[in-house]
Amino acid sequence: MPEALNLVDDARPAQREAALELLDFLETQAPFPGPARIGLTGPPGAGKSTLLDALVRALRQRGRSVAIVAVDPSSQRSGGALLGDRARVRSARADPGVFIRSMAARSRLGGLADATHASVTILAAVFDCVFIETVGVGQSEAEVARVADSVAYVAQPGAGDVLQYMKAGVLELPDVFVVNKSDRPDASQTAAELATGLSLSEPGAGGWTPPVLLASARAGTGIDAVEAELERHYRHILESGELDARRRRAREAFVIEALTRRYGSFGLDRVGGPDAVAERLREAGQSSFALVGELSRRIERALAAPAAPR
Repeated sequence: MPEALNLVDDARPAQREAALELLDFLETQAPFPGPARIGLTGPPGAGKSTLLDALVRALRQRGRSVAIVAVDPSSQRSGGALLGDRARVRSARADPGVFIRSMAARSRLGGLADATHASVTILAAVFDCVFIETVGVGQSEAEVARVADSVAYVAQPGAGDVLQYMKAGVLELPDVFVVNKSDRPDASQTAAELATGLSLSEPGAGGWTPPVLLASARAGTGIDAVEAELERHYRHILESGELDARRRRAREAFVIEALTRRYGSFGLDRVGGPDAVAERLREAGQSSFALVGELSRRIERALAAPAAPR
């Protein structure tokens, strides 16, 4: 497992080709729907890692294997992950049914590392459930919604009123809200503020209304309810067809972003722009990883071709 994950995080050309071959096989051959992919997001200090640890323990008691992609802040000196989340997810220690992969966010502002999509694809082929925990940097964490089937937002008591939540944009993407540290006296008020804000928002895909839950990861209260709501949401999007649509949008976003980061908008225009790329992915019947490789070669040929005389 570590060898496969290291392979997809290796930027050397020879390794990149091998990684694309592996990922193409996994994406095209994996049975649908596979395991749930759950994103965990929220501000620093809300207790995401502690809540994740409690959820993993509950899942392990039910005999389900769990993988975690923990995207940590980057070290200013080495550029590597600081491994803070690995230290707090104690359930990963000495349990062969739990695997945690710490990744450095580096310069990414979206809370995810470059190889997150690829790593999730690999882990979903092996484990019963995959969690993606983001760095926790606020509004820019919208990227996690492109990778996860369900997104849980972990709020801290006393974090603000309903207007602050709405201005921060945190009400738009999550499927489940969890106010952690529910033993604090202001936890119920925070839950009420979130519920008020959600009542003013449009219903989610398929008519889903995100629940607002109270939990205390340290005390172990409310964890079963969080797990049950995440499972209920997964069933809801599976039965409504939204799960397939979410994963298709995730593949499209991955291809477009990968090409844009490598070649810029000018390079992306060489293959028709974002709409053409999305249409090609829907029609080609190939994996998003294979399409990145194919379109990369096309862009490089186009950029290397001499300009036509005027």
